[in-house]
Amino acid sequence: MITSDLAVFGGPVTFDPPKSIGSLANPDPEKVLRYSRIFYDRRWYTNNGPVNRMLEARLAEWHGAARCVTFASAFWGLSLAIRRLALPGRREVVTPSLTYRRMGEIIASAGMIPRYCDVDPDTLAQSAETTRSCVNDDTALILGAHPTIDCCDAEGLEQLSVETGVPLLFDSVESAFETSNGRRVGTFGRAEGFSIHATKLVNGFEGGYIVTDDQELAEALKLMRGFGIPEEDQIVSFGMNAKLNEIHAATAMASLDDLPALVQRNESRYRAYEALLDGSDGLSLRRFDESEQTSFKNVLVRVSEELPVTRDEILAVLQAEGALARPYYSPALHLHKTWFEARFDALPAAERISRDYMLMPCGDQMSLNDIATVVDLLHFIHERGGEIRSRLLARSGLEIHTGYDPVRLQPTGSSENVP
Repeated sequence: MITSDLAVFGGPVTFDPPKSIGSLANPDPEKVLRYSRIFYDRRWYTNNGPVNRMLEARLAEWHGAARCVTFASAFWGLSLAIRRLALPGRREVVTPSLTYRRMGEIIASAGMIPRYCDVDPDTLAQSAETTRSCVNDDTALILGAHPTIDCCDAEGLEQLSVETGVPLLFDSVESAFETSNGRRVGTFGRAEGFSIHATKLVNGFEGGYIVTDDQELAEALKLMRGFGIPEEDQIVSFGMNAKLNEIHAATAMASLDDLPALVQRNESRYRAYEALLDGSDGLSLRRFDESEQTSFKNVLVRVSEELPVTRDEILAVLQAEGALARPYYSPALHLHKTWFEARFDALPAAERISRDYMLMPCGDQMSLNDIATVVDLLHFIHERGGEIRSRLLARSGLEIHTGYDPVRLQPTGSSENVP
């Protein structure tokens, strides 16, 4: 292979269709149909139907929580939970700058102001200490966010919440299967939010849910997701149409049935990356803490500054080949241009980490041979890095962050469009 063979320079594309970082694990269609028969026969397609209620009971038990409330998306589940839990008369929600790219919009949609905190450079996640420095007299809520590998300092954040009297909510979208200090994610704080988007561990095609031990909060969230209408011709609270419909619930139920096998496949793909990247100069795998339960869903690689190419130049080459690696939470949220107010101080760790790491294609559409091909590409990029960089820099208007929709796997033109 020579440099001109690379797709970014006009050569043939390696992966067609492209390979995403999202899980995209297809639930068994026969199981989806069996669950769908339940609501179809009763002609109850939405509005807290029978399969939705089955799903809520199953997810609550799975996480070890008393209650579960489903939503049309994790976005609206978290937004409504923020609105309900925030201390009255205060405006700021403290959350890490290194997290989901729309977290600021979620907070703003609840009428609040994000206050971004830094992360611990060793865990890549917020800690009680990085959060504490941002808590003040205007703090309405602490929104803890787990990173893509392992968990944040959940117990430390719980202690901080008790000390300060500020409620604690978690964005646990990336940690649905995980434990933290042996304790199941889903049992921390006042509530925790999860996604059942097609790219996540549990695939409902689309949707989200909140788990909590707070019955009053759960009932309030159910009311808010259904227009704030408890019965016909009554409106008693803020509300919107954020209900999960029955076909999404049926798909998520089928996905949960197949979850143990998916975790095994995830681990086999992670082990392949682990073995093939072992000893690679300048490329290091972010390893899971295997003393905890984990789903092995994500593969995160750090790119050393000593390489002759940058992280973004590596991404440009891989994405052109159809290997849709992604920059890790880049840029950090406090560097985004936004339509809403955001507050922050210097956040050096978040900025550095967002420049150094990339998420690799590892979803259920990736075979072990595909992973070997991706790692071969990485080694070739490393070997020919100087030449590749010179050619990339010589090209005007190169789009480094090519964006793809991870469900349709079609170009979108901006990485900001990818969930």
